[in-house]
Amino acid sequence: MRTGPRFPRFGAAGFRLALPLFTRFYAKRNIHRLDSDVARETLARLRDKLARGETLYLAGLGTAGSHNSGVALVRVTRDGGPELICNNEEERFSGEKHTTRFPEHALRALHRQLQAMDLTPERIDAWFASWDYPVLGATLIKTGCEEAPASFGMVSTTETPAFNMRHLDQGTRSARRIAQVLDLPAPVPIIGVPHHDNHAWFSYAASPFAQTPGPVMVCVLDGLGDMGSISLYRCDRDADGSARMERVFGNDSLFDSLGIFYAVISSTQGGWTWLSSEGRYMGATAYGNSDRATNPYYAQLKDIFVLGQNGAVQLNRTLANWHRSLFNNPYTPALTRILGAPIALKDMWNPDAVLSVDDIAHSATTQERVDKAAATQLVFEDALFHVVEHVIRTTGIDRLILTGGIGLNALGNMRMLDRFDRHFYRNALGRDARLHLWVPPTPNDAGVTIGAAFMGAYLAGAGIGAPAEHAFYCGSAPTDAEIRHALYEPDIAWTTLGDTADPTQRDALADMMAYITERDAIFAVMQGAAETGPRALGHRSILANPRNPKTRELLNAQVKFREAIRPLAPMMTREAAERWFQLSDGAADGDYNAYNYMVLTAQAKPEAHNVIPSVIHADGTGRIQIVRENADPLIHAYLKALGRRIGVEIAVNTSFNVGGPIAQTAEHAIATLRRARGLDAVLLFSAEGSVYAAWQNDGTQAGRFAGWYAAWKAKRKTR
Repeated sequence: MRTGPRFPRFGAAGFRLALPLFTRFYAKRNIHRLDSDVARETLARLRDKLARGETLYLAGLGTAGSHNSGVALVRVTRDGGPELICNNEEERFSGEKHTTRFPEHALRALHRQLQAMDLTPERIDAWFASWDYPVLGATLIKTGCEEAPASFGMVSTTETPAFNMRHLDQGTRSARRIAQVLDLPAPVPIIGVPHHDNHAWFSYAASPFAQTPGPVMVCVLDGLGDMGSISLYRCDRDADGSARMERVFGNDSLFDSLGIFYAVISSTQGGWTWLSSEGRYMGATAYGNSDRATNPYYAQLKDIFVLGQNGAVQLNRTLANWHRSLFNNPYTPALTRILGAPIALKDMWNPDAVLSVDDIAHSATTQERVDKAAATQLVFEDALFHVVEHVIRTTGIDRLILTGGIGLNALGNMRMLDRFDRHFYRNALGRDARLHLWVPPTPNDAGVTIGAAFMGAYLAGAGIGAPAEHAFYCGSAPTDAEIRHALYEPDIAWTTLGDTADPTQRDALADMMAYITERDAIFAVMQGAAETGPRALGHRSILANPRNPKTRELLNAQVKFREAIRPLAPMMTREAAERWFQLSDGAADGDYNAYNYMVLTAQAKPEAHNVIPSVIHADGTGRIQIVRENADPLIHAYLKALGRRIGVEIAVNTSFNVGGPIAQTAEHAIATLRRARGLDAVLLFSAEGSVYAAWQNDGTQAGRFAGWYAAWKAKRKTR
């Protein structure tokens, strides 16, 4: 068995030689490291402005080359700290899921938002990038040298789906491109910030833990960062409100990675492309054998990681081969004997780039496939819990934030809370405590653009800011003009419904939505700014009846055109969450804030299985979302109306998309309506307050919404 690189000294030498070269290369292109004179001068200027009581505007940039490119804007004040204004994900505007392209559409959306605030792009005080690009480049050189010459093929585009080397080269011209898009007189200096620092600081600052003094551990477990794949941070806040962050561990290895392990196995066994495979594979585990003693693959697959002292997780490089050939030849013969041959990259299907739903053909779901998924999840959890247990035993900390792409494994998050309970703390530490966990709504790379801007504020001496209350920060609400332009199509029928500026009309619309849900309508809602992060949370959602046992089948087959085993998530009021699900007291901070963002599953109570069958997965869990009235008054009113009409304040909630990114604009909404053939209607709420309903005027769903709406209005008149 071999762990660690084959040629560590060659890799270290490659890093030492490459770093100064990359530093000079990027500096000439106006992209600078934090230890540069440009960064020091910029941060000094920001500190002076804050000290004078001036307001700062800081931009966070995820530029071309890595997936989830985009741009964030943060307002910073001396008294209030950083406040997120927007986080525009390029994929939402371009329609290319996990795009690695330069975020031109996101920047143009930012320009429009600045204009709405009576600001110009020149008002942005500094730009912070979501990667330390010279370190990233040097780390890639180091990693290639460590397994040379077999690893050299990984610089090709097909070998690295999360990075596009051609686009990464285009990203070196970001300073000039930003000036061109925003019509600035000169290229803007960009300061690169370490990737995991960005994940960690925003996740801490947005958490309920940051509002009270005391230590918090932040675990960043990623596919990869610019220095490694696992980083641990200790954050703390004093009674006076000042806060600090210290990086206490980094594994300095790209391939000793839980994220890459899960991505490789889920794609090469599930048959979906990387970044689209992980969530689907996690969902499939519910149908597999999750018993470590009897799962037919777990006993051998668990040797893929060596779990060592001090929480170390190392890849067994005699069993895996993806450290040398990420997708073209990721398995050794020994791993092939365990799992079977990997599905080749050319034979994978990208479910997030569907051109026509008629072309979709899902692979058969067999017990063998789901047992492999369950084994993969168990091995992943072994490694995750090994890291977390080391943190707990060595620090005694009972407040943990999990971020990085691993944070999206909602099942592992729930099982972590189950494992590190009061019984564990009493036995391990002799304390009457338990683990408290929080995961941000953007643990993936959609969050590092925010994190870069937040890090800029932190380094400039700003305070911590307010905790996150919602995730509605991507773009802006569609205007009346944009909606009407999208609606004037020959195959689309539409009507106006009212004005949500009037709370009475808003509540009436919520009741109408509940009325059609009671009749098993499946409809979409587009309101306000879209969600940032991978989960639809009520602003770009498809909603349906949780009590109808056929809802999941109908939605998966006729609306989303996806695998039959895919679960549906429940959105609910706080009261309904406690009534129907077993909420963990380890997620209770901030009034169970951890359940706001669909990053944590919960076991359904026994009586829930017959009442809300469409939102309970095969393993008895639901990836729940608690909706708060202050964050989303419309959806909260809708859920309360559902309680009156169907007896539960719960709705099916799935993202408003079909084989692509979540719909962002009114035009996207109408295009998705056409593709989602079983969708009865889409409700569009304009920035001015007007509400529109649109539906296809031909096909099986034609006229259903109009009939329901007419019946609802008639009944209201007779009251």
